[in-house]
Amino acid sequence: MLTRVSLWAGWLAVAVVAALCFPLLPDDSLQAKIYVNAVGLSSVAAMLVGVRRNRPEHRGAWLLFAAGVLTFVSGDITYDVTESLLGEYPYPSWADALYLGAYPLLWASLARLGRGHGDRERGGLVDAAIISTAIGLIFWVSVVGPTLADAGSPLLERLVTIAYPLADVLLTTAVARMLTRPENRTPSLRLLSIGAILMLTCDLVYTTMSSTAEYTGGFIDSGFLVAYACWGAAALHPSMRQRPDTALGADGIGRSRLTTLALFTLIAPGLLFLQGATGPAQIAWVSLGSGAMVLFLLVVLRMWGLVQQVRAQAVRLGDLAMHDELTGLANRRAFEERLAGAVATGSPTVLLLDLDGFKAINDRFGHAVGDDLLAVVAERIRAEVPAGAVAARMGGDEFAVLLPACAVAGEDLAVRLRSAIHRPVHAGGHDLLVGASIGIADGGDRVEILRRADVAMYAAKADGGRHRRYAPGLDDRTDEEARLGAELRTALDRGEFHLVYQPIVELPHGDVAAVESLIRWWHPERGYVSPDVFIPVAERSGLIVELGEWILRTACLQYADWWRHGVAPERFGVNVSARQLAEPGFAALVAAVLAETGVHPARLVVEVTETAVFGGGAAVRAVQELSDLGIAIALDDFGTGHSSLGLLQTLPVRVLKVDKSFVENVTMAGRHAVIATSLIQVANGLGLVAVAEGVETAEQAAELYRLGYRRAQGHHFGRPAPARPTSTVEVSRV
Repeated sequence: MLTRVSLWAGWLAVAVVAALCFPLLPDDSLQAKIYVNAVGLSSVAAMLVGVRRNRPEHRGAWLLFAAGVLTFVSGDITYDVTESLLGEYPYPSWADALYLGAYPLLWASLARLGRGHGDRERGGLVDAAIISTAIGLIFWVSVVGPTLADAGSPLLERLVTIAYPLADVLLTTAVARMLTRPENRTPSLRLLSIGAILMLTCDLVYTTMSSTAEYTGGFIDSGFLVAYACWGAAALHPSMRQRPDTALGADGIGRSRLTTLALFTLIAPGLLFLQGATGPAQIAWVSLGSGAMVLFLLVVLRMWGLVQQVRAQAVRLGDLAMHDELTGLANRRAFEERLAGAVATGSPTVLLLDLDGFKAINDRFGHAVGDDLLAVVAERIRAEVPAGAVAARMGGDEFAVLLPACAVAGEDLAVRLRSAIHRPVHAGGHDLLVGASIGIADGGDRVEILRRADVAMYAAKADGGRHRRYAPGLDDRTDEEARLGAELRTALDRGEFHLVYQPIVELPHGDVAAVESLIRWWHPERGYVSPDVFIPVAERSGLIVELGEWILRTACLQYADWWRHGVAPERFGVNVSARQLAEPGFAALVAAVLAETGVHPARLVVEVTETAVFGGGAAVRAVQELSDLGIAIALDDFGTGHSSLGLLQTLPVRVLKVDKSFVENVTMAGRHAVIATSLIQVANGLGLVAVAEGVETAEQAAELYRLGYRRAQGHHFGRPAPARPTSTVEVSRV
């Protein structure tokens, strides 16, 4: 059974072939007459089938169009019957009445079908008027004018002769209007337009040639039949079900539209040159002059409309250029301009806000939910700022408030803003919670105030999310971090980093089961720089991504060397940061490094912290991808994060590294050992390996073994030490 799509295509192919084969029949024969009328009637039948099958929402317009085509075909049948009965064709006759009666029906249906749901655009109407006027000028010069001047013909005959080109011009207005609406680009309306253009073109050729007694049918009649075929296919196509929505503006002028309008505008001078070349005395000066004037005025009207459109767009673009589209607040550009003006006239205060926890929400729930949250936060900021102040979204999840010199104190406003932002936000069906770190600054020029506010904001974020006013001492800390970040880059290039390895042992005998790879930095001037100092700087600067790749590759090369010499432990661990997990293609990078170094994925343990994966999103997906490669996942510092037990349900964890805070007091009686006991029970119940971190004494090791722990790590078993590739993994005991 043919589908709806194949039905229209099959009909179109068969009908077009039938139309093109028409000239093969004997001219003016009975077979030719039956053939033409059969194609026409089958086209009407196809339209009715299409309306019944597709059930369009504008069914009346399609039925009206089918009625117009049926009226046109009825004119053909009447013409043929009259000619067969009388032996000649009287002019005018009832066939002409049917032909002319079809045009209003076709015009009304095309106008309704091409109107769409949108508003009328003046530009498209003017374009349609230009096209119709140019076509009308051709008809006037070639048919209407000479017919009116022929006083020897009966009046009724001249009126009917004039009525045909006028009807064509009427139909042209509907077709041109349909073509000038960009949204009318559905396959159905395209086929409808193609058929109408074919009919108008054939009508123009027929009318022109008939006036000179040169018309003999042939391929011109084939053109009419192809138009019927296109109309039938248009009704059968499924895209005819819905009237198109106005999605694109028709007031603009693209290259193709400009070319089309230019060609139609040049018809007036083209006709002038043509008449001048064939017979200067026959030039229709009045008609051509009037037509050229109308076209000129329409072009001027079109240009005026474009100028108005450009002005309106300029105003709108100016407004968009100074406002954030998502929140409606001022944007960075507008804020900086207002700040410059405020600095010139007084001493304003700037509050710079950065949302805490937004990235985790955005990664976990998606950008749509994140955008909703930002819009709500923006509205709360707008509600809190006093009159005369400027609230702006500076980009991402960063906002700013400009307070004039006489406004409320910055600290008071910061307290209110933090309180308003911290209230739960309902977005995307979720109740979400974010905080805000706020930096306050004044004094200096526009650039200096923003710099100070930025420094204060990051100081507030480092303090756990609160508000801080800028003080000169904050610059020292910022400058130190900037210097350290630059030195990190140099250290990586110069090879100043190295890895040390700390054993993870089996209890109670202490045999090495695995090692953890740890990075160390010996600075040529600073000396030893603790990871607690440089790792956070690398995280904030983004260098942790490159540094983490170096750690992974170096550890894999070391393990491969141990493996070749037969002294490798069962597994080796590498710590991975939240920034690395969020990096696109991280799992693919790990797989490539393992393949490059020849290390089996089952030998690698990737250690992640609870905070790194708490927000979900890309980090959790990366962990899942690593697990799918056969890499073991260890949850580091377990028990200190936000939702430890919940993570065990969502992450493919194989190893729990119990934080040292639960180990250091494990030998004390009472409640101190309860958490350590509970955690080993959780691990055993889930079939996970528990590793006790921070074991410092033999007493702790013995108590952990009694509680059920079989893996431990800490200075009691060995301090982190550099590797010796050809020896066993030996570390000092303390």
